[in-house]
Amino acid sequence: VERAFCRIKDFRRVATRYDKLARTYTAAIALAAIVTWWL
Repeated sequence: VERAFCRIKDFRRVATRYDKLARTYTAAIALAAIVTWWL
């Protein structure tokens, strides 16, 4: 689980939280998780 969070935090958008809305931020996390799982 910790390794998954570290991989997700490699995405700058998720780590710095550019998005203002919680819904948009959650979608960015979901996309980052899908990409890290896929690769």
